[in-house]
Order: sequence, then C-alpha cells, then structure tokens
Amino acid sequence: MAKLITAYDNANAPIVDQDNDTLDLVYFNRVTLPRDDTHNYALPRHESLVVVMSGQVDISVDGKVFSAVGQRADIWSGEADSVYAPLGAAVTIAARSPSAEIAIAGGITDEKLAAFRIAPEEVDPVDVGSPETHTRRKIFHILGQRQTGRVGRLLVSELYADPGCWSGYPPHKHDTEEAGVETDHEELYHYRFLPEAGFGSQIVYEADGAPRNLVTRNGDTFLLDKGYHPTSTSPGHRGYIFTILVGRHQRGLVQRFDPRHHYLMDAFPGIQAMRDKFK
Repeated sequence: MAKLITAYDNANAPIVDQDNDTLDLVYFNRVTLPRDDTHNYALPRHESLVVVMSGQVDISVDGKVFSAVGQRADIWSGEADSVYAPLGAAVTIAARSPSAEIAIAGGITDEKLAAFRIAPEEVDPVDVGSPETHTRRKIFHILGQRQTGRVGRLLVSELYADPGCWSGYPPHKHDTEEAGVETDHEELYHYRFLPEAGFGSQIVYEADGAPRNLVTRNGDTFLLDKGYHPTSTSPGHRGYIFTILVGRHQRGLVQRFDPRHHYLMDAFPGIQAMRDKFK
C-alpha cells in the first residue's frame, strides 16, 4: 500500500532501501555535507544517480572523478548537475562548497554499465498544462530518453508546479504490465515547497477503492506501489517533486489514464509530450 514518510532528519542514512516494506525496486537517500566532509556508499543491487540539489561536490565512481558537480544555490535556481553510478559501484561524494545537499536515486538492475555525468544543459525539459486549467508544471528529465541505452531501468526527474496547480493529472497509474497500454513501475516522490510553509495534497486510489488524501509538506516522501495518484499544490506556493521511477520489466514508462477522465486528455496542453518523454 502507498505510504507517506513525513520529513525527518535522516542523518545521511537511506530513507528507502531494500528493507522497505512498500517498494521493492527503489532506493532513495538525502545527504547533507559541510565543506570537505564526505559520504561513501555502494549499492550491490542498484544503479544510482547522484543529483546535486544545492552546493558543489566532487564525485568519485570506482575511482573515476567527476569534479565540481553542482551549479545551483538551491533547487529553485536552475537545472540539476548529476552523475550516474552503475550497479555495485563504490561512490564517494566530497563537498567543495560550505554546504551541499545531494539526492541519491537508485533502481534495481542486473546490468553494470559505465559511469557518466549529466550536465545542466543535458537535462531535458517538457511543459505540461496551463495556468488557466490550474495544471501548469514543468518536468526536467535528468535520466530520461536522452540516456536510453546507458541506464538500466531507472528514470529520474524534477517537477516544478505553479502555485495552486495540479500535477499527475489527469489521473494515471502504472502498476500492471500490458503491452502498449501500461507498464509496471514503482515510483517515489520527494516534496519541497517555496515558501517552505507550503503544502499539498497527494491523492491515491484504485479503480474499485475509496481514495486516500494525504497532506504533503516540505521534505515529505511518498512511496507508490500501485494506484492512480494525482497531486495538488497549495495556492501561494510553488511545488517541487523529486521523482524516481523504476520499471519492473523495462525502463520506458507507459501510463494508463483513468478512463473516467479520458475526456480531459485533450483539455491540457503537453499531455502527449509528457507521455512521450517517459517512454
């Protein structure tokens, strides 16, 4: 069952790992470092992406050094700078700036590939929705179509929602495998708001079940194993979602939209472009 983890100081320990009781495929950690401090990890079952949320770091992957990764003061000021680490790699993150915050996104895989960097200019954006329909958001694909063939089953993106707008809308799901119609992908959301007092609503429901409405606040994390899952952001606050998707059988995502809302598919700009970017 889908689960909300309220914000807490995880002290650089994984928030979601292989011992989690909701997700089987996803790994997630939030790491904060002062200057010259380091964080080391190796994931024997997961490939991973090190995303610099703020500050600047050096990242070593099996001895290969990526220097001065991170170009933004915070998540609200530009595209991410990131490094992909393959299955089982020994990774060291060392802070160069006075402080640095890093998100580590991981997905189960069985193939070991090569490490590489995704610079800010390589991030792939797509605009979705409109202010008039209260669905305006922009999705920045860090690990998306452009990295096809270089990654196993991991997709990573950052979503920015306008104040008072919905995302994940029209409602869709991706928890069963049906060729050309839907793929089985687990998903994790990590939320931020600007200003931080902002909040949102995370709805999750199945076709034959009653909806659950979860209040999301700055720093919360949502684990989705199944169900439709639209999201809203409170008026007066920008919303941010760090998104990890991991396919059980393939990397490309195919979403099944709730047939009760199919009449909305053409009502919001960019829906098809959004779908295409995830495939």
